[in-house]
Amino acid sequence: MPSTSFNSDVEDIEDLVGLFDLAPSDRYESRKQVIPKVRNIRKVKKDNRGAINGNDTVDSVNENATLPEESLLSEIVEKSIIPGTQSIWIKTWGCAHNNSDGEYMAGQLASFGYKIVDQKYEADLWLLNSCTVKSPAEDHFRNAIIDAQKHSKHIVVTGCVPQAAPKNNYIKGLSVVGVQQIDRVVEVVEETLKGHSVRLLGQKKLSGRKTGGAPLDLPKIRKNPLIEIIAVNTGCLNQCTYCKTKHARGDLGSYPPEELVARAKQSFEEGVCEIWLTSEDTGAYGKDIGVSLPELLWKLVETIPEGAMLRVGMTNPPYILEHLQEMAKILQHPRVYAFLHVPVQAGSDSVLMDMKREYCVADFRRVVDFLKEMVPGITIATDVICGFPRETDEDFEETLDLVREYKFPSLFINQFFPRPGTPAAKMPRVLPQQVKKRTKAISELFQSYRPYNHKVGERQQILVTEISFDEKHYVGHNKFYEQVIIPMDEQLMGKMVDVEIISAGKHYLEGKIVGDLGSPSINAPLAKGAISGNHVCTH
Repeated sequence: MPSTSFNSDVEDIEDLVGLFDLAPSDRYESRKQVIPKVRNIRKVKKDNRGAINGNDTVDSVNENATLPEESLLSEIVEKSIIPGTQSIWIKTWGCAHNNSDGEYMAGQLASFGYKIVDQKYEADLWLLNSCTVKSPAEDHFRNAIIDAQKHSKHIVVTGCVPQAAPKNNYIKGLSVVGVQQIDRVVEVVEETLKGHSVRLLGQKKLSGRKTGGAPLDLPKIRKNPLIEIIAVNTGCLNQCTYCKTKHARGDLGSYPPEELVARAKQSFEEGVCEIWLTSEDTGAYGKDIGVSLPELLWKLVETIPEGAMLRVGMTNPPYILEHLQEMAKILQHPRVYAFLHVPVQAGSDSVLMDMKREYCVADFRRVVDFLKEMVPGITIATDVICGFPRETDEDFEETLDLVREYKFPSLFINQFFPRPGTPAAKMPRVLPQQVKKRTKAISELFQSYRPYNHKVGERQQILVTEISFDEKHYVGHNKFYEQVIIPMDEQLMGKMVDVEIISAGKHYLEGKIVGDLGSPSINAPLAKGAISGNHVCTH
């Protein structure tokens, strides 16, 4: 039955499953050996013209029983639904945190027996993991729901959109897995396949305090077996006027350092050679539990084996300011990328005030200048929003000046999109043609400089972890997390290799292998699609 026809709307799974009920894995442990025998037989009589009289009753009979006399027709409708035998297509939009959540949900479902498929129209159920940062991302999510309904697919929605706005009309009647409830995705999928609508939107708390979320040791299927994404916390401490993600992820909730270290160790044992730390604001990590980001990072650095690297996630200026000295030391470590994503959003203090960003441009400059001095060659990535409400031409010119000065090698340019329910959505808008004009101006400025040309001829060591979008090259990253493309050679994937830079593009370097073909892998990585930890899901 497609999701659009669900009539029941259960607010929580406890309404269907009691505390002392058997878990699905207990009830269906031998499901692969089960063959449904009982079917519903609708006995219908022919009239003297052979037409069907549909008023007769429906009986339940064994399929091996003697069928009624030849004057009766049988219409067999199989009613049995055996959880863990269906196929599921998972689509994720958005940030690294969302991608990690998607990997965890895939791992649990596969561990329980569900088949994760790449071809969406072959799947029995679509699990749609949404992003609410921008309107276009939500549009893609909404269109996917319409497509699923058109093709009579069961639907489970998750991610920031339904968490932030569960009463949206287009998700009415659909099952929802909240951002802190991903450890219960198996239960929700099972009930959805039965025709129920289930919504789990609560927060996880310990002694009254919000936690980081679902356990980090859940089964997981990494999209890239060489890269582990670890969310160190969820939510943030800010109240930015344009941000819808705050409505979904809420206030700060951090994982204890020992749980994060244990996850990192497990990942390295499974052949991972690159760890990405992520969250809505990595710099705020630990403020709710009495620890700091540098304390966590030093503990993680101790676990990184030779031949592996750690990438620190996005941090807003206010919190990194508190730890500049320690962060500089950590980013100098040979197994930590000298890379930091610090969003500025605007080069004007008046715009930053309207955004409620809780810092000024001078604070951002202090972060960048200090790190550039203490960590030579460091890559600073940043974001800007064009056309924020009440932004004047003079405000925008200040943003252009900031980009001209620092020539950021990685710059994420975003047009302002008013998100429903946010304070910025009620502010006076900049005219759309003006927003487009400003977006074009800053894009042209960004394209006008080449940050990597001076690196041609250098010899660098890179860690190879990915395949390029055109599938013609392997992609590695040097110490500064700059992309280096090299010829494809299976021996190199997951290895540290020495290259000579032979050319430079706007967003990448091109290298040729020099010296040895690469260091030995840490451990053989899991096969693509394999489940991390080999857990058996017992939800």
